[in-house]
Amino acid sequence: MKILMTGGTGLIGQAFIQQFGDHQFTVLTRSIPAVMSNKAAWPKALNFIDSLDHFHNLDEFDAVINLAGEPIIDKRWSVKQKHIICQSRWGITQQLVALFTHSLNPPLVFLNGSAIGAYGNRPDQTLTEESCVEVSDFSSQLCLGWEDIAMEAKAFTRVVLLRTGIVLAAHGGALAKMLLPFKCFLGGRIGNGEQYMSWIHYQDHINAMQYLLLEESMSGAINLVAPEAQKNSTFTQTLAKSLSRFAILPIPKKVLQLLLGESSSLLLDSQRVMPQKLLESGFAFKFYSLKSALDDLLKRPAE
Repeated sequence: MKILMTGGTGLIGQAFIQQFGDHQFTVLTRSIPAVMSNKAAWPKALNFIDSLDHFHNLDEFDAVINLAGEPIIDKRWSVKQKHIICQSRWGITQQLVALFTHSLNPPLVFLNGSAIGAYGNRPDQTLTEESCVEVSDFSSQLCLGWEDIAMEAKAFTRVVLLRTGIVLAAHGGALAKMLLPFKCFLGGRIGNGEQYMSWIHYQDHINAMQYLLLEESMSGAINLVAPEAQKNSTFTQTLAKSLSRFAILPIPKKVLQLLLGESSSLLLDSQRVMPQKLLESGFAFKFYSLKSALDDLLKRPAE
């Protein structure tokens, strides 16, 4: 397939390109020189562009994957930072939708990023794609606004909204940031540890993306999470055990709120999400349990 991708130099985008290099990718990036300095990391059938202004339509592509966006947890959520986070997603999605509308032979599928933040803070409720959603905080505002813009392309193509949970990868993302404190015996539960964490191994995530590119029956919101969400207390204990460590130093809720401000909600809110549509469609997860995922990522065989 000929694929136009934004966010292709991020954790998921780069892993997807490397895994499925038989596709022909055109990747939007703001830093072509830096990316091209490591040509060995990329397939040969790859083209980089620095602006969507190169196109008047999308007729030359079979699919579009839109993963672009300012990192959501790297900085405190000031009014200015919230605007940057939103516009880095919403603006480019609006550009892509406009290109769909000008296409005589539009791409067959549009995979658009989103997150389980769309559900808001839902302590113990089991959430599926059929669960109600409404704007309740900044995370839900961000995700639902992003999804609404993407769905404007529905008249021209099959739109899939990738409601992604916590992506586990040893080489980046949330897990990579956790490893050092846990290895130094400084890890522990966050707050009371009762909040659910819905996670997914990065390999299952990119396999699901490939599946969704090809499975014509799949559209709308799709939860990209493993079938077994875990409470934070269980997650931290499982991680510690995988590292042969103890998780004995909890981070109090008030301390986290003081350090991170409003963005601490990303670590304190609870979302117990099930990948109902993927399971019902027959998609097979390779890493169903948290233990198997962590053992794989941390180079220990599952017992």
